[in-house]
Amino acid sequence: MSPLDEPLKKLLPSGAKQLAEGLDLHTVGDLLHHFPRRYNERGELTSLDSLEVDEHVTVVARIEKCTLIPFRGRKGDRLEVVVTDGRGRLSLTFFNQRWREKDLRPGRSGMFAGKVGVFNRTRQLTNPDYELFGDADDPDAPKAADRFAGRLIPVYPATAKVPSWRLALAVDVVLDQMKWDEVPDPVPATLLAERGLIPLHQALEQIHRPRNHAERLAAQARLKWDEAFVLQVALARRRADDSARPAVARAPRAGALLDAFDAKLPFTLTDGQQRVCAEIFADLATEHPMHRLLQGEVGSGKTLVALRAMLAVVDAGGQAAMLAPTEVLAQQHHRSIVEMMGELAEGGMLGGAEHGTKVTLLTGSMGVPARRQALLDLVSGEAGIVIGTHALIEDKVQFLDLGLVVVDEQHRFGVEQRDALRAKAERPPHLLVMTATPIPRTVAMTVFGDLETSVLDQLPAGRSPISSHVVPALERPNFLSRAWERIREEVGKGHQAYVVTPRIGDEEDEKALKKAAKETKEGDDRRPPLAVLDVAEELRGGPLAGLRVEVLHGRMAPDAKDEVMRAFSAGEVDVLVATTVIEVGVNVPNATVMVIMDADRFGVSQLHQLRGRVGRGSAPGLCLLVTDMPAASGARQRLDAVAETLDGFELSRIDLEQRREGDVLGQAQSGVRSSLRVLSVLEDEDIIAAARTEATSLVAADPELTEHPALRSALDSLLGAERAEYLEKG
Repeated sequence: MSPLDEPLKKLLPSGAKQLAEGLDLHTVGDLLHHFPRRYNERGELTSLDSLEVDEHVTVVARIEKCTLIPFRGRKGDRLEVVVTDGRGRLSLTFFNQRWREKDLRPGRSGMFAGKVGVFNRTRQLTNPDYELFGDADDPDAPKAADRFAGRLIPVYPATAKVPSWRLALAVDVVLDQMKWDEVPDPVPATLLAERGLIPLHQALEQIHRPRNHAERLAAQARLKWDEAFVLQVALARRRADDSARPAVARAPRAGALLDAFDAKLPFTLTDGQQRVCAEIFADLATEHPMHRLLQGEVGSGKTLVALRAMLAVVDAGGQAAMLAPTEVLAQQHHRSIVEMMGELAEGGMLGGAEHGTKVTLLTGSMGVPARRQALLDLVSGEAGIVIGTHALIEDKVQFLDLGLVVVDEQHRFGVEQRDALRAKAERPPHLLVMTATPIPRTVAMTVFGDLETSVLDQLPAGRSPISSHVVPALERPNFLSRAWERIREEVGKGHQAYVVTPRIGDEEDEKALKKAAKETKEGDDRRPPLAVLDVAEELRGGPLAGLRVEVLHGRMAPDAKDEVMRAFSAGEVDVLVATTVIEVGVNVPNATVMVIMDADRFGVSQLHQLRGRVGRGSAPGLCLLVTDMPAASGARQRLDAVAETLDGFELSRIDLEQRREGDVLGQAQSGVRSSLRVLSVLEDEDIIAAARTEATSLVAADPELTEHPALRSALDSLLGAERAEYLEKG
């Protein structure tokens, strides 16, 4: 067993429990890969103006004032300490701890850790942990702080019970006991030499105990490479495995269903659609499974590309399944595909075309007779195309010959769900993953590194531009009134509108809101988010009185949802007040204006998706982002960014930066801690691209990594067993 796999309790008998419970650190490797968040210079003070309420912080500051205040009329006292960085100030409050007054003398500096709160409009730490820096002439100062003398001070991601310096002490204890000669290096020595990287043991020493910035940068460069390289090796092995699997080639057949469909189209495909279709058809014609990611801007025509791929598979004798995340979207896809195909979607039916096939819908809420017929259509092969929700994954669902799986908005599905659908074919079916959320190239190389990528970045002819504006409802109430007037004007021209709100407003929703209110951050006095049912009622009786206003949300009965969407699509509803259930796939070209209430409560990419529901016809689209947030807030800056650009790739970059990247492999999908600790998928594109090239070459020469056992072990330790399984499933 590698020393990195040793349990911490062997080396840290007294502190291992806190590390395990507070930070999920159990082994030596876990601790040594818990890297500092930043470094402070000896004598450098933390900027106190940047601290956020409710954040657990560790700051380096100088004591400015220390005052003991007895309680009036009762026993006890509080010690009020003010620390400064020379510009801003932070209060430290200690209750019934007067003995600390001797330590906390003005002029001394130290590290102070706690949760930032607010009292009397002043930010403060209550009963914080601290460690003062020792002076040569001060024999009473804690000696532990002396270890920071003359070098950078690491500041770790920490908790209230495990402050940063306790982590630093634990790391020191572990590093001092390490037997580095027993720790194999996962990166081949030749590769380290070529890239000028330091050995692993040196990198781990220097990331935690750098004597200067040069050592820190050298350590970070090596550890960034490790994360990129190990991940790319895992993805390269996945690609190699896919290319070795047998699949049925599904080459398009001339003069059949696809050609008949193309002849019906009232428009020509964009250059981008033609290019992407050619890439997909080339993949389908091979005898190993296609694994392709189709990225497309909102309204770029992804559904048409996916439909042509499905028709090609039907022509080749197979069946195609499209998996949609919601019933509303599945029904919308079914309706639009049947409309596009016309009589070609009536195969085997009276009046159906000679080359036609049956297009079947399968959702969990279907009645028994309809469901029975749909299952029969699939197992008999009568349905060449099936569109459905999670219901497609159920054990009872069987296909005659499943040749292609199309996953729409893949981020809505877990790996197991996709894998369960692919398992319904005797040989692996081809896979086309679609997303309308633009993904920066570096993220595509990491999250979807086992998929070939196609991008649709050109809107079809006839699509109209969308103008977006922020509506500051509190500062300018008349702007909100004008928003409702704009809806009336558009309806007067024969168009329709959406109003989107963050929540539903029914009984179940209220219970969830009350529960959330109990967990609301201290000092957050914002009103509850607006609800569909409340807003719809207010609009019907107020600014939109006389218009046909309907509601749509996820907890409505499926038949009711479908009925509302059909009525809206048919122009029988003027204004649809909805939740984000309309976020993807809903296509009503006559809808020209969208008002998003409490827009600051939505993510950047989500706002971009919602906005894409308007401007889908010949009339220009208008999106109004309503918010109560003040002009200087980060939320307003996000909304301004959305209003200023329609470039989804730029917005996805902003979104990723604001979410601090998180776990690019998706914590919800893998269930384990983030695998990326020092690598930035936005800033380290060169490293990721180089790692991909090297990993592909290494795996081609040694697919099983038999000559690289340390690298194979790193796949397990860095990625984790669950994450490796996630990558294996694709």
